[in-house]
Amino acid sequence: MSKILILHFHDFLFEYEIQDGLDDMGFETPTPIQEMAIPIILDGNDLIGCAQTGTGKTAAFLLPVLNKMVWDPIASTDTLIIVPTRELALQIYQALQGFCYHTKITSQVVYGGTDGISFEQEKKALLHGANMVIGTPGRLIAHLNMGNLKLENLRHLILDEADRMLDMGFVEDILKIIGKAPKKRQTLMFSATMPPKIRQFAAKLLHEPKEISIAVSKPAERVTQGVFRVHDKDKNAVAVWLLKEKNLPSVILFTGTKAKARQLERDLQKAKVDAKSISSDLEQKEREEVLRAFRSRRLPVLVATDVLSRGIDIEDIGMVINYDVPGDAEDYIHRIGRTARAESKGEAYTFVSPEENGKFKRIEQLMEMRVNVMPNPPGVSQALPFARSAENGKPKKKFFHRKGGKR
Repeated sequence: MSKILILHFHDFLFEYEIQDGLDDMGFETPTPIQEMAIPIILDGNDLIGCAQTGTGKTAAFLLPVLNKMVWDPIASTDTLIIVPTRELALQIYQALQGFCYHTKITSQVVYGGTDGISFEQEKKALLHGANMVIGTPGRLIAHLNMGNLKLENLRHLILDEADRMLDMGFVEDILKIIGKAPKKRQTLMFSATMPPKIRQFAAKLLHEPKEISIAVSKPAERVTQGVFRVHDKDKNAVAVWLLKEKNLPSVILFTGTKAKARQLERDLQKAKVDAKSISSDLEQKEREEVLRAFRSRRLPVLVATDVLSRGIDIEDIGMVINYDVPGDAEDYIHRIGRTARAESKGEAYTFVSPEENGKFKRIEQLMEMRVNVMPNPPGVSQALPFARSAENGKPKKKFFHRKGGKR
């Protein structure tokens, strides 16, 4: 299988139930990660896949695993997919419904933040041995502790966004879950980055894994990037001007904190911009309602924290605005990866205050490129980075403006 030239999904020779689902969904040509990963997984190898969001990695691991489940079914939980957030869990679950539409495979998604009724529904499905389970670590452990989730027959274990799960402190939870699974299994790990801690983690879980890497730490080529150098006090004015100037039907603004997201929502609404914020503070039902409105274009502007930078699959987002520079350079890649999905084009703009210049320089170093500085709207002076002392390299207290010289 791995030596076949792959030009079309038919070349993978999937079981007809899987191929029928792909045909229904209009899937024709695999993406690079799908072309590389699917044969490796079909051959039964463990795999470490390094790929950023928007590359098609969900189908890369779902399709070959589903194909094996159709070919050799069991009446219990066969596959467990562990993810960092409920948004990513739902995204994978939704993709799964299309891929296995013509099969008899059963599935269940489990995540926290829901009511008792949802928990009971999850429990019922798990006790009946849902073939594929997708969930977040905390909720999975809750079901394991109550005896609802049985992993003794597990054949496939998948960790998606592994770097994110480590950053969020889920290591012990993941190891506890995996401790309940058979040692003889196929394990697949996907991560947007591959720092030493991920490799060390993979060494504990995977057996002689194959490794593939797709476009690590590079934004999509079709994203037009730009920087507005402004002071914090001017960011609102630039945001309102940019939103009205572009007048796009689908825009995400990323802020650094939940409090700032809520405040920006209020400020934009005062400026007659139809915007709503979403963060982990909202109840799951509220978050889903906001996302539905955004997906359907009833809500043109979404203000978000980094809970959305990974794991949300929303097509045709025209523009991403980084209201705050992310602290992690990799998060910048994931934020702007929300636009220019598939073959579409997109725009991404970042507001950089003098205090944030160091963080943005690290982002440019990661991408190995300089981002163009955009002209500010009328009435907003351009703030330059802090001037540095020739003696010790430390920033001076004064900073400079394009207009008016020193302040």
